[in-house]
Amino acid sequence: MATHGAAAAKRTYSLSHLSTKDALQGGNWITKLSFLISGFGNLVYGQIAKGLAFLALELAYVYYMIIFGVSSIGDFITLGTQEQAEVYNETLGIFEYVAGDNSMLCLLYGVVTIFITLGLLLLLAASGRSAFGLQLRKEAGSPLPTLRQDLASLKQDNLHKMMLFLPVMGILIFTIIPLVYMILIAFTSYDSTHQPPGKLFDWVGLANFSAMFAQGGKLANTFWPVLGWTLTWAVCATLSCFILGVILALLINREGTKLKGMWRFFFILSIALPQFVTLLSMRTIFNTNGPVNIILRNLGLLGPTEAVPFFTDPTIAKITIICINIWIGVPFTMLSTTGILQNIPKELYEAARLDGAGPFTVFRKITLPYIVFVMTPALITSFAGNVNNFNVIFLLSGGGPATMDYYYAGKTDLLVTWLYNLTITQKDYNLGAVIGIMTFIVLAIVSLITYRRTSAYKDEGAFQ
Repeated sequence: MATHGAAAAKRTYSLSHLSTKDALQGGNWITKLSFLISGFGNLVYGQIAKGLAFLALELAYVYYMIIFGVSSIGDFITLGTQEQAEVYNETLGIFEYVAGDNSMLCLLYGVVTIFITLGLLLLLAASGRSAFGLQLRKEAGSPLPTLRQDLASLKQDNLHKMMLFLPVMGILIFTIIPLVYMILIAFTSYDSTHQPPGKLFDWVGLANFSAMFAQGGKLANTFWPVLGWTLTWAVCATLSCFILGVILALLINREGTKLKGMWRFFFILSIALPQFVTLLSMRTIFNTNGPVNIILRNLGLLGPTEAVPFFTDPTIAKITIICINIWIGVPFTMLSTTGILQNIPKELYEAARLDGAGPFTVFRKITLPYIVFVMTPALITSFAGNVNNFNVIFLLSGGGPATMDYYYAGKTDLLVTWLYNLTITQKDYNLGAVIGIMTFIVLAIVSLITYRRTSAYKDEGAFQ
């Protein structure tokens, strides 16, 4: 014990920033035992209520594991062994269903048990740090904090812990655990032929990923074209709305433009209208017998039975979707750019004019760099949103035109709409999970690399 005290004395610790590593290296036997028996150090040093609270949580975990947790881990490994069966009841003379295991619940309960176990590890680490803090105070001759002082610290030094506890738990329960559950489905055989509780599914490792990328396979022949169109759509939709939105904002905000408020109001009206209403209206306007084709027939530009295949020809359908998205997205960029233009320091323009710079030079050297600097994070967010833009594709073309070359996907389907078809329509949840993982990987790589290369990341204070 003296050796531990001497080792701890050689190093100066901050009581407000004690790490688990510090406690393991500098702690005495009481501290180290607290990493196994939660609250042991608090009980030894006289913090009875806090020690009992720590200990009660560990005992609750032990009770949970005995009653439910151990079997959940076993079921998580096997994903169930007993399928639902039909048994003939000789007494009643009828067939009855005998309940079996449910692979979905086996997977879910296993994930929950793993997270609860991780929570126990965090609890034991907190117990060890707490005991180490008490050890340092005792060795320094400082008074140990009472329960009232610990509770009072939740309103001062530890206020962030109290305020963030519920939000963090909410994110953990409603976001992280479901996300892990869906990721794990990608490594199972959970498809249309393995629907629990009637049929069990099992772990298949990387088989779904291999099928998705196998050369010559139908899944691969669908994934790569759909991925290519998804990226093409995201780039075109993002850049077209950005460029045209900036041009529109510059035209409205130029000194010679009158009635600026009126022009902005007209474009804001398209934002005020629910997007799905606009999309469904556009789908009606541009369909085979819609107003546009009827007008073209009446003008003699099309024959009586002819129609422009706005949504039935793959190439024209893609161009139509991008153009309609411009109508929807440009007003948002116009509003953002207007705010940026109104906050560019006027002194920059005055200095440029005094130096003899023309309008084009002023735009290229001052206005455009300022807009790009401020809008880059929004552009990356817009790109990510367009990759997952379900509404535009689903409501306009429904992913069509259909093709037999793809596996349950149309020529204008994005990864997200293909995922919808696979899960909601075909019940191939394992393949849907694979696509979800790949979409995340593509977005993460593109977004992080792009953002780290921008001046908005490298030089945050450039335009302050």
